[in-house]
Amino acid sequence: MKTAGQIRQMKGQAKVAMLTVYDYPTACILDRCDLDILFVGDTLGQVELGFKRTSAVTIEMMLHHLGAVRRGVGETHLLADMPYQSYAKPQRALQNARKLLDAGADSVKLEGAHDKIVAHLVDRGIDVVGHVGLLPQTARRYVRQGTKEKSAERILKQAVRLAQAGCYAVVLEHMPSKLAREITEAVLVPTIGIGAGPDCDGQVLVVNDMLGLFEHAPYYVKRYANLFETILKAGEVFGQDVKSGSYPSEEFYDRVIKRRG
Repeated sequence: MKTAGQIRQMKGQAKVAMLTVYDYPTACILDRCDLDILFVGDTLGQVELGFKRTSAVTIEMMLHHLGAVRRGVGETHLLADMPYQSYAKPQRALQNARKLLDAGADSVKLEGAHDKIVAHLVDRGIDVVGHVGLLPQTARRYVRQGTKEKSAERILKQAVRLAQAGCYAVVLEHMPSKLAREITEAVLVPTIGIGAGPDCDGQVLVVNDMLGLFEHAPYYVKRYANLFETILKAGEVFGQDVKSGSYPSEEFYDRVIKRRG
C-alpha cells in the first residue's frame, strides 16, 4: 500500500489513479486493480443513497460506508471524505478526522480554501488531500469553475495555499484544462483531476459513472463498462424465467449437484 508520502513523491514521476468506492464487494475487486487510491467520497449520498446533494451526508453515514470498504481493502491507500460542516472549526475537524482514521481511512479529504484547518490536521499527524474548483458540498449550481480570469486566479491561489499548508495532493474539479495545467505547474504536490483535463498529475472518477451504472454520466466520464444494460437485461431475463417456470428447474439442480460432486 502506498503511503501519503509515497503518493506525494509521484509528482512528476507517475500518474495517480484513483476511484471512488462505497461498498465491500466493489472494494474487494478494486483492491486488486493496482490503483493508487481508493476513495470513499461523500458522492455516496447521490450515487448510493439517492440524495440530491452531497451536503446531506453525515459523518455517521461516512463511517458506515468506510467500515464496509475497509473490510475489503488491504492493498490500496484508502482516502475518506470529510462531510459537509464536519471540519468547520479546527477542533471539530480534528475529532471527525480521527473518527475516519479509526474507522479505517489512511487519510482524509476536505473541500475548499481551508488551509488553516489543513495545517491544524497535518501538524497533528493526519494526512490530508485538498479540493478546489467545483465544491459539491456548497455549490449552488454544478457548472465549470475558473472560466474567468478573476475566479481562475482565486482558485490557483487556493490550491497553492493548500499545498503549502501540507496537503499531499489536491483534487481539481470541473475547471478548464488550462487552469488545471497552471495549478499543476504551480504546486509541488500531485493534482488529481475530475473534469479538469489531461494535464493533471492523476485522475479520479466516480466508480458508478465509470462502470456505467446509470443511463447518463457527466461529459468527461469514459465508461469502461455498461452495467446499467447488463443488470437491466439480467433482471428482465430472471423475471421471465421465474414467471414462465423455467427457473428453477430439476435439470438446473441436477447440473449443480453433479458439478459439485
